Amino acid sequence: MTSWDRFKKLILGGEKDVRDPRIFHRLSLIAFFAWVGLGADGLSSSNYGPQEAFLSLGDHRHLALYLAVMTALTVITISASYSQIIELFPTGGGGYVVATKLLGPAFGLISGCALVVDYMLTISISISSGVEAVLSFLPPGYFQYKLTFILLITFGLVLLNLRGVKESVTILTPIFLFFFISHVGLIIYGIFSHVSATPTLFVDTIRETRQGIQQLGFGAMAFILLRGYSLGAGTYTGIEAVSNGLQILRPPQVKTGKKTMALMAASLSFTAGGLLICYLLTNVQHIAGKTLNASLIETLLGTWTLGGFPLGVWLLGIILASEGAILFVAAQTGFIDGPRVLGNMAIDSWVPNRLMHLSERLVVQNGVLFMGLASILILVLTRGSVQILIIMYSINVFITFSLSQLGMCIHWVKTRVPHRRKKFAINFVGLLMSLSILAVTITIKFKEGGWITLVITLAFIAVCVLIRRHYNQVKDMMKRLDAIMVQVQQMTGKHVPPARDGSAPTAVLFVRNFGGLGIHSFLNIHRIFPNYFKNFVFISIGVVDWQSFKGAEEVRNLEGHITDELKKYVRMANDFGFYAEAIHSVDIDTLEGVEERCEEIRRQYNKAVFFVGKLVFEEENLFTRILHNQTAFSIQRILQFKGIPSIVLPIRVIKTVK
Repeated sequence: MTSWDRFKKLILGGEKDVRDPRIFHRLSLIAFFAWVGLGADGLSSSNYGPQEAFLSLGDHRHLALYLAVMTALTVITISASYSQIIELFPTGGGGYVVATKLLGPAFGLISGCALVVDYMLTISISISSGVEAVLSFLPPGYFQYKLTFILLITFGLVLLNLRGVKESVTILTPIFLFFFISHVGLIIYGIFSHVSATPTLFVDTIRETRQGIQQLGFGAMAFILLRGYSLGAGTYTGIEAVSNGLQILRPPQVKTGKKTMALMAASLSFTAGGLLICYLLTNVQHIAGKTLNASLIETLLGTWTLGGFPLGVWLLGIILASEGAILFVAAQTGFIDGPRVLGNMAIDSWVPNRLMHLSERLVVQNGVLFMGLASILILVLTRGSVQILIIMYSINVFITFSLSQLGMCIHWVKTRVPHRRKKFAINFVGLLMSLSILAVTITIKFKEGGWITLVITLAFIAVCVLIRRHYNQVKDMMKRLDAIMVQVQQMTGKHVPPARDGSAPTAVLFVRNFGGLGIHSFLNIHRIFPNYFKNFVFISIGVVDWQSFKGAEEVRNLEGHITDELKKYVRMANDFGFYAEAIHSVDIDTLEGVEERCEEIRRQYNKAVFFVGKLVFEEENLFTRILHNQTAFSIQRILQFKGIPSIVLPIRVIKTVK
């Protein structure tokens, strides 16, 4: 083991065996840990969502009671609608898969890109807000290092997530629990300590509402209420996270997902709605440099003493510190679900295929790095300003919400299933809520800087379209090659294969699925070395990626598929009159299994020469290098270092004009 390997193992942990049937059970999250990992984004929004909504009411604070009810109902409704999405799409994928399957690929692309950008902003604003909260407890001189602290925290979370989802969630669980328990206690105390005002609260709210309508008119009062409702929209971000991350949940995923969604809905609706009621009951005032939560805690607990000890002051500091820390946990949602959305988009060729590859820790490594680097870029460009980030935030998630709810409504109209009217009603109400919040949010935030989010999303969509077009061109070429090569292979006569001769020249060919690429390489070997090789060995390394990483059964299915494809190559070589055999393995990376398998083949055939096909483009550039891996050259480099002869066979990709 090299020094780098030892260092990597120390930082990221040891390799995990994808062939271990128990590995999926050990890596999956029960509902409680899923609530922590996926629910922190929504729960942390109670630091700023209810505050933004309450302050927007101005002198009409009595509307906060309606706002609390509307907030709780919105959380419950959207959560219920996403529970139906979980039932309909048990393999996960969330808004991207829903929009793709029910509305079409174009809508799926819009939903997926909006969601990925939203997760980038989730990471950025969570870490930036968390650092600001922590720095508020330190001497002012530390504030000049704010961006440095932000980048260090981001880098630390990237490393934590490269170790594994479960490991990262387990480490951050105590922070999440302390935040939740302390705020539940605070809300309960805030309500019961003002229980004498509760009977008159409803009467006063109705009276003041009537007075407001008489003075301003019903339309003006409704606008104030809807504006506050929309400005508090950050409260609802993160609700879709469970449906996106079903693959990491403990089987049965649907049951676990619905439990997680119930925990998320209950905790978020209680916390957000409860804080709004506490603001109203305590008549908390906005003080410059303080959050409403800080003022609320100070009002309720600030005077507490215990034998002369300023207990209230200490509780204030500890609870506010937990509010800062929970924001770091909230960034986890972006790191957990962002790579999974990218993985699903990679399956459909909207983004580079390597974004669905797994690391040796069985993590969507490239996706985690992509989200981390994108968030760092956003943080550097905005200098970590929460004021700028909060304007950019919470727009895109409602694009995804709206498309998901629209797709589900159309599905229930077209499908004849029991209780479909009830299911339709839930999604339809969710659609109306999502569209209204989206419309008001864009209207209010667009000129202030919200347009930047939309521009970034549109640019991302444009890049995805270019990537998909490139992959489609390659697929079209492969289809033509398949048609030609299969015809050539069918023209071959039947021969009786000779016995194995280990001392004879042997061609070892790396292949994947049976098709034109492999047949072309096989025929090329004959063209270059006519009548030289007597044996053929076909080797295939099955890669377990995000698409197939769904359980031990999926890995077995992948292995069975590889075996069937290799048998076709063996029969083809036999028809040409050669002895042939096949070797395969299943791994997370093609290169992982190369050395071991090639050494094994070399021991059996001392005159083996290894061949691997490589797509060669008419115009080789950075774009093609990013979209296609360099596995062929990597295999050649490994074999050549071991003194094993290897040859890369070019397969030309000629650009066609349509």
